[in-house]
Amino acid sequence: MPILVYLLALAVFAQGTSEFMLAGLLPGISADLNIPISSAGLLTSAFALGLVIGAPVMAIVSRRLPMSATLSGFLAVFIAMHVIAALGSSFEILLTSRAVSAFAYAGFLAVTLSSIMRVVPQRIQPRAISIILAGTTLALIVGVPAGAAFGEVLGWRATFWGVAALCLPAALMLPFVRSTQHVALRDEGQHVDGLGDPTPKLHAEFAALKQPKLLQAIVLAVLVNAATFCSFTYLAAISVQRAGIAQPLVPLVLTLFGVGSFAGVLLAGKLGQLPWRRIVLPGTLLLGALWLGLAAVSDRQLGVWIIAVALGAASFAVGSTLIARVLQTSAGAPTLGGAYSTTALNLGAFLGPALGGAAITWFGLLAPPLLSAIFVLSAALLIVFSRHSAAQS
Repeated sequence: MPILVYLLALAVFAQGTSEFMLAGLLPGISADLNIPISSAGLLTSAFALGLVIGAPVMAIVSRRLPMSATLSGFLAVFIAMHVIAALGSSFEILLTSRAVSAFAYAGFLAVTLSSIMRVVPQRIQPRAISIILAGTTLALIVGVPAGAAFGEVLGWRATFWGVAALCLPAALMLPFVRSTQHVALRDEGQHVDGLGDPTPKLHAEFAALKQPKLLQAIVLAVLVNAATFCSFTYLAAISVQRAGIAQPLVPLVLTLFGVGSFAGVLLAGKLGQLPWRRIVLPGTLLLGALWLGLAAVSDRQLGVWIIAVALGAASFAVGSTLIARVLQTSAGAPTLGGAYSTTALNLGAFLGPALGGAAITWFGLLAPPLLSAIFVLSAALLIVFSRHSAAQS
């Protein structure tokens, strides 16, 4: 595996830590800046919305720029925003820095995923994608708890400094590592910066969205990721209020979900040579059973401990397979394919918690896992229906 992939995964890990870390920092930020906790929560919303909007916008802005310069530039902006956040003295500065950081991260992830399809040999592309996405799951396992502990001891600003420092190795080494990959990739006939076909026109890349296979992959990815984040967002509340797990043990429940997620993306990489339906169809059916299982055992501590690992593994095995599917079916959009997959991932992460939160108002904490089951079983029905329609045509 090219060292480039591991550097990109390190950067995704650092940026993913920033995406999730505010869950443990909001009380400190609220007290330090003298703002209500509800206002501090807008920092999370700004980042999520920035990811959804930023992926296509930043991919369009940077589509004709060299990959190495674009990736380094996004990282530089991300680092600068975290330095500004650490030094900032007002909520407005922090909110703006979070929004700009999200745009930079969305652009970085979109270009990274597109780059994998263009500069990594085809035979190892599924494994490369799984390594990149493993950076996000490691953020859940290691980055978020470490950031919370760091913030508890040294203050929330120290966590922002820490994320900026984590990004530095990739930002400094990326231009040099990219140049060393060119010879090996030429030997395998792969496209690299400045080689191969010219960048297609923008309207041609948007026209790729008319392809039924790509649209199906995007919808499936949104559904599965909406299911994942619909219930993961409220897993802490379910653990405490339904299962009666002690509050100090809740981070361990979330960590177990993260451990399962990490295993799931690695499994998806190993199974990447199989036809995607052989992974996604049984995977969504299994997820439907697991989310219903969470609802059934949500009042039992042991059940929640066990099922958290299985849910993390199955959710991210299916989810990362679908992200790879979006990339593979967007061959007509080589520079925007990463934006399509990033948007699908984050649109699910945005819609799931919002709909889950609304459902809680009416049906209580059983609503998120039940709604997650509806999402993934709808995805399974879509797969079956599309295959049946293709067979009839």
